[in-house]
Amino acid sequence: MAQEVKAGDTVKVHYHGRLTDGTTFDSSEGRAPLEFEVGSGMVIKGFDDGVKGMTVGQKKTIEIPVDEAYGPKDPEAIIEFPIDRFPPGMQPEVGMQLAMNNGQGQQIPVVIVEVRPDVVVLDANHALAGQDLIFDLELVDINTPSRIIMP
Repeated sequence: MAQEVKAGDTVKVHYHGRLTDGTTFDSSEGRAPLEFEVGSGMVIKGFDDGVKGMTVGQKKTIEIPVDEAYGPKDPEAIIEFPIDRFPPGMQPEVGMQLAMNNGQGQQIPVVIVEVRPDVVVLDANHALAGQDLIFDLELVDINTPSRIIMP
């Protein structure tokens, strides 16, 4: 019987991620497969759950609702930033991606969504927040941790 993926296994998966309108947002094509430990929280919940029970060589398409993907858009993550606090000579434009410091030394990616005369409106939501996602998966490898317990 073929081995099925379960929590705790390390798997390698080729994937093609797209939005419900068919737009591709990510793919492992031409790259090494994605490797992660199932059930460890390294990937979004819907992706984690989607590979469980798969066998090596199996292909499958999974639909991940927004709540098991990157969650809904958070209105708190829309920030109005005074334009005079931008570095001199920098011309903010809609769609420009920037990294902001959150005050705890972490960089947060933001996208400019609006430029007004006095403020720039930034969106710190994940680019895929608010979206249902579809992934075509192909399981390449399963590596089950050994169950040998050393004394």
